[in-house]
Amino acid sequence: MDEPSTARPMRADARRNYARIVECAREAFGEEGPEVPLDDIARRAAVGPGTLYRHFPNREALMEAVYRDSIERLSRRAAELLETHSPADAFEQWMREQVAFVMDKRSLATTLKALIDHDSETFTLCRLLINDASTALLKAAQDAGVIRADIEPRDMLRLGHGIGVACEKTPEAAERLLGVTLDGLRVSR
Repeated sequence: MDEPSTARPMRADARRNYARIVECAREAFGEEGPEVPLDDIARRAAVGPGTLYRHFPNREALMEAVYRDSIERLSRRAAELLETHSPADAFEQWMREQVAFVMDKRSLATTLKALIDHDSETFTLCRLLINDASTALLKAAQDAGVIRADIEPRDMLRLGHGIGVACEKTPEAAERLLGVTLDGLRVSR
C-alpha cells in the first residue's frame, strides 16, 4: 500500500498506523457503509482520533485511501496470478476477483466518485493500474490462444463491472453469469 507523499518518509510506527487505519476503514465501510463514524474506525484501528486525522484530515481522504489501496491490491493480484497460473486460469480467476471487488466496493466507489473529481490523481492512478492489469491478463490469454482476439482490456472491465452491479443484491447469480461470460470470451475449438 502506498502512503501519502510527504516531505520526509514516515516513521515505522506511523506507517503501521496508516496501514491499520486503512485496513480497519475497509472493513468498517464494508460492514456499515461509507458513513460509519470515523471515531469507530479509530477505535477498530486501536489509535486515537488525532492519529486518524493526522493521516486523513477528513472522511473523503480516508475513503480515497481505501479505494486506492483496494485498486492497488486488485492490480497486483493480476501480476501474481500471471506468475502462478496458466494464462487462461489467471484470466478467469482475476475476472472472478474483479466481480467480487465490484460487488464489495460499489457503495464506497459510488460515494467517492460523487465527492472527488474524476481527473484527480487518485482516479487517474486507479484507472491506469486497473487498465494495465486487465491489459496484461488479456494479452497473455490472447497470446496463449484461449481468449478471443477481438476482446479489448476495457471489455473485461465493463463485463466484470456489469456482472458485479447486476448481482449486488443477488450474489448467488454472479458465478452463473460469469460462467456464461467466460464461455463467450473463450476461443471456440
